[in-house]
Amino acid sequence: MVAPRKLNALGVAGASELFQLLRDGRPRTRAELAEITGMARSTIGLRLDTLLDLNLIGPIGEGVSSGGRPPSQFALNQSARVVVGADLGASHATLAVTDLGGTILGTLRTAMPIADGPERVLSWFADATRTLLADLGRSPSDLLAVGMGLPGPVEHSTGRPVNPPIMPGWDGFDVPAWVRETLGVPALVDNDVNIMAIGERTHAFPDTRDLLFVKVATGIGSGIISGGLLQRGAQGSAGDIGHVPIQRGAGVACHCGNFGCLEAMASGPAIARQLRQTGATTDSMRDVIDLVRAGDLNAIRAVRQAGRDIGEVLTMCVSMVNPSVIVLGGSVSAAGEQLLAGVREVVYQRSTPLATHHLSIVQSQAAENAAVLGASMLALDFALSPEAIGSMNASA
Repeated sequence: MVAPRKLNALGVAGASELFQLLRDGRPRTRAELAEITGMARSTIGLRLDTLLDLNLIGPIGEGVSSGGRPPSQFALNQSARVVVGADLGASHATLAVTDLGGTILGTLRTAMPIADGPERVLSWFADATRTLLADLGRSPSDLLAVGMGLPGPVEHSTGRPVNPPIMPGWDGFDVPAWVRETLGVPALVDNDVNIMAIGERTHAFPDTRDLLFVKVATGIGSGIISGGLLQRGAQGSAGDIGHVPIQRGAGVACHCGNFGCLEAMASGPAIARQLRQTGATTDSMRDVIDLVRAGDLNAIRAVRQAGRDIGEVLTMCVSMVNPSVIVLGGSVSAAGEQLLAGVREVVYQRSTPLATHHLSIVQSQAAENAAVLGASMLALDFALSPEAIGSMNASA
C-alpha cells in the first residue's frame, strides 16, 4: 500500500479531504491524523467535529496510551448512509443496497427484459429501491447515490446509452436525469461489464493492478483494469470483444450486422442454438448448463469449443493488455471448468511465455454479485468524494 501523502498544513485539506483518510475503515487517533496530514491537532479536532456532525465517522474504541488517558480513535461510520447498485441485464434486473463500506445489506432480483424500454425498467428500479430501503428499515433520505450498469455502450461523461444493439428505446436516454428526478439522488451509469470488473477486483483481487473481466452471457464483453484503473477508451467502448471476428465464425451472421463475430459463435444463445441443431432441447443457457452438469457429451463439447473461441480473442488481449488475471463471469461461466478449460487451452498455447508466466484464468468469485458490487463502488466513490463531502458540509 502506498503511504498517505503529506498535506500542506496551510493548504486546502478540509474535512472532506480528511475524510478520505478514514474511508478505509481503519481507526486512527487525532495524533495519527496530525502526523499523516501535517496539520495541527487543533485543526484536526475541528475537522473531526465536522465529520462527526455529519455522522460520517464515529469514535471506535481507544488507542494505545503512552501514559495517562488512552486517546480516542475515529473511523468510518459504515452504517451512516447507503447507496444502491443496480445491474440491468438483457433479461434480468438486480439491485443491492450497500453501506458506506460496500457491504451488501439486501438485494432484489427479477426477470426484466431490457428491451421493455427505459420507462418500464427504470420505474421498476425506482419502486424496487424504495421497497428494499423500507425492508431494511432505511429512509429514502439515507440514500446518497445510485450506481447502474447497462448491457450496452454507455457514454461515461453523460451516462446515456449510445446505439445499444439489444436495448430498443434506450439510445440517448438520459438515465441519470431520470433517476435524479425520481429518487432525488445522483446516478452513475456505465456498461455492465465495466462495473463487473470493478466489483470483481474489489471483492476478490484488491491488490491486482491488471485484470481482464470477461462476461459471457447473452452477449460477450470485457472490462479492462490496467494499472489499477478502469479503461473505458475514447468513447466508452473499450473491451467490446464480442464483435471481433474469429476463424470458426466465417459466414455466420451476427445481430450487429457483420459476420463471424465471437458473440455469434460463443454466447449463451449461440451455444443453445448449436445444440438444438443436434436435436437437444436447449431453449436457454440454463438448459445447456443442466446438460453439462448431467455429463452430456455434446453440451460439454459445445461449451468447451465456446471457450476455445473466446480464448482465440483473449490471446490478442493478453498480448496487448498483459493482465495478471483473467476472470470469466456471466451466465455461461456457470458451466464451470468446461468453459475455463477451453479458454486456458488456447490462451496458454498461443500467447508468449512471458505474457502467461504469472497469468491466472479463473471463474468469478463475486459471481452474481459482481455487477451490483461494482455499481455500488461507482456510487460510493462519487458520494464520498471530497467534492461531495464538501457539499454535505456546506449544506449541513
